[in-house]
Amino acid sequence: MRITARLTIAALLASLGAVCCGGQEIEEYQMKAAYLFNFIKFVEWPPQSFASPSSPIVLCVLGEDPFGSALQEAVRGKTAGDRTVVVRPVTDLAGAKRCHIVFVSAATWNHDRPALATLAGNPLLTVGESPGFATKGGIIRFKLDGARLRFEINVEAAQQARLQISSKLLSLAEIIRTRE
Repeated sequence: MRITARLTIAALLASLGAVCCGGQEIEEYQMKAAYLFNFIKFVEWPPQSFASPSSPIVLCVLGEDPFGSALQEAVRGKTAGDRTVVVRPVTDLAGAKRCHIVFVSAATWNHDRPALATLAGNPLLTVGESPGFATKGGIIRFKLDGARLRFEINVEAAQQARLQISSKLLSLAEIIRTRE
């Protein structure tokens, strides 16, 4: 990928927090909310993941929700392609299987890590923030590097979930492999 394209994508992702938050100082979960919305633009789900061509993309927070109103604000009035994006809380794994993106907070990961393995293989973009999330089968893991928000992507887990992640997004991520 050309350097200018890579810089454009990086600038887009980095600037989204400022757009979503009106130029105020960006808090960690405001930035994560902006990234979650923008990940949608770089991921393709299998067609059978949607009931119809107009079905929304369902972004869920499993268990404890650290976002407050930031996630709702990040998607309010926005679309991804021809689809609206809706945010839903889910309290169990059965509910999570009806989502397209599932965010797993650190508190939920620490509490219910073994059960989360049951999400593997479903066409779900699993996103977490805990160390080991991507190496244990999650697809994207947020990580703080000083004051910078970065992310890892487990391409094996994405393939198992039948998700296609754009090379543009992959070029910005640290690629992680699954470890037993």
